[in-house]
Amino acid sequence: MDPTANGSASKASVKLLNSLQDISFWEIGLIVVCTWAAIWLIRTAVPFLAERGPSRLRLYLLAMVPIARLLLLTTAILWIVPIVFNITFQNFLVIAGAASVAIGFAFKDYVSSLIAGVVAIIERPYRPGDWVKIGGDYGEVRSVGMRAIRMLTADANVIVIPHSKLWTDNISNSNDGAHTLMCVANFYLAPQHDAAAMRSVLQDVALTSAYLDYAEPVIVVLAEEPWGTHYKLRAYPYDMRDQFAFISDLTVRGKLAIAEAGGREVQAMVVPQ
Repeated sequence: MDPTANGSASKASVKLLNSLQDISFWEIGLIVVCTWAAIWLIRTAVPFLAERGPSRLRLYLLAMVPIARLLLLTTAILWIVPIVFNITFQNFLVIAGAASVAIGFAFKDYVSSLIAGVVAIIERPYRPGDWVKIGGDYGEVRSVGMRAIRMLTADANVIVIPHSKLWTDNISNSNDGAHTLMCVANFYLAPQHDAAAMRSVLQDVALTSAYLDYAEPVIVVLAEEPWGTHYKLRAYPYDMRDQFAFISDLTVRGKLAIAEAGGREVQAMVVPQ
């Protein structure tokens, strides 16, 4: 066997980058520009169509955005890497080892959020259009990026939450991809009243609301407490974005209906833990 040939093969295997003459920079630039343009078009056009299309189709359209972005970025990276790098098994081990050390020391938190972002896109604990509570923040997921989500709260504040919260915090999803969610209006009554009649009164309050989704059930549950009776009026709005107006409507008209039916509201006692 020719030792010169072996030496040439060995040098080729450890050569990480292709020579500048072999790297097609115009092709790399074209891939980057086309990928960026496709992602921008998807992030702009799909939410635009989702907001103006049927409300039942809105969540499906919004959920397409992070998946499409991940597929486009993955395709672009897999296309560019062979153009720049001399891909061999030995070079792969060298690059992977160096990247692992760099990531471990310099970009641990950032990469943790990126990995959690990929997990979030696959497992979908939240998606655009979902109403979620993470930590002490509750709102609508407006977009799902690779590192973080953007949430719009009821007070119109935009909050950026990194995906790494998946590892440490409980995530409460109010609708989990469904087109509606349950809203609850609470009422606290003194014990001297007709519970069956009061339950019927509160059901009528929900059934006459302009925000109600009539395809979903209206439920009134009650529990006896030391200070009186706690009523929970549970119903679903037709559009999730109306949930706060819906709860306000149930509360205002529920109070009037209770007073007309002879009920008396009391202040619930909070027992310190």
